[in-house]
Amino acid sequence: MSTSKQAPKNSQAEAARPEDERLPVGTSFAYGLQHVLTMYGGIIAVPLIIGKAAGLDGAGISVLIASCLFIGGLATILQSFGVPFFGSQLPLVQGVSFAGVATMTSILAGGEGLPEVFGAVLVASVIGLIVAPGFALIVKFFPPVVTGTVITTIGLSLMPVAAGWAMGGNAEAPDYGSGRNILIAVGTLAVVLILSRIPVAAISRLSILLAIVVGTVICLIFGWADFSHVLDRGVFAFPEPFAFGMPTFSAAAIISMFIVVIVTFAETTADIIAVGEIVKTKVDSKRISNGLRADMLSSAVSPIFNSFTQSAFAQNVGLVAITGVKSRFVVTAGGVILVVLG
Repeated sequence: MSTSKQAPKNSQAEAARPEDERLPVGTSFAYGLQHVLTMYGGIIAVPLIIGKAAGLDGAGISVLIASCLFIGGLATILQSFGVPFFGSQLPLVQGVSFAGVATMTSILAGGEGLPEVFGAVLVASVIGLIVAPGFALIVKFFPPVVTGTVITTIGLSLMPVAAGWAMGGNAEAPDYGSGRNILIAVGTLAVVLILSRIPVAAISRLSILLAIVVGTVICLIFGWADFSHVLDRGVFAFPEPFAFGMPTFSAAAIISMFIVVIVTFAETTADIIAVGEIVKTKVDSKRISNGLRADMLSSAVSPIFNSFTQSAFAQNVGLVAITGVKSRFVVTAGGVILVVLG
């Protein structure tokens, strides 16, 4: 009798996953906002680069940025919350992949413009959606030395971006690389490190968010921040489908973009494995397959709403490790915030 009663309890304990923890709604959205702020620079950098390469004006680049936020939010919700066959159900934030920037700028240099880029992303992502389960089966060939190298490479590739933003973000600005800009960046980082060591979970886990708030308030006091033009383009606008015209299709562009998709597979697989290790949960080929399918479905839908290939953001994997907040529903809340921002 006692043995039969004890078995269900043990099986329930084994079935419980750390990433399925549900926090209060307010807490989830606070941690979710921290995830958004951690990846915000990365998610808007790609549309800024591609928009400039395409010769768009400020209004056109604004549409690209809003579209990337909107699709990134939907992709994050799909990846973290998940539906049957789609989504790893892990705390992974999705956004526009840096892996495709060079390829997309090369396509734009060919003179066909954004419609050809969107066409290449759409077709390559559909092909990727078909082959994703096969790629997931070779995960056994990704030992820690391989996944660790991929994640390290991703982190190193982001360092120049972080350095550029720390110096001011605009290389053509007269104050780019000034002592003031570097002081703001270093000071904000120092606040992050100090708050992360405070033995109060509510403060240490929100150290990045709180540091950004402190840094922004200080900049406002000294007149180093300007929000006067924030509302110039209105408060609300739904992303317009095919705002830059219907996609066009080129075999060369599609092949080039499919190579980017393969790189994205490796990137997302490494992130899934890494966050699985951090959360201490089981990650198998089925879960990786679901994660890659979510990547590709989001990427295939992206061109409809003027966005590009989607992948997991490595910096948010680091945030999970720093804060210790393992709940995937926190990331889902972050996805909702991204949708609203978009």
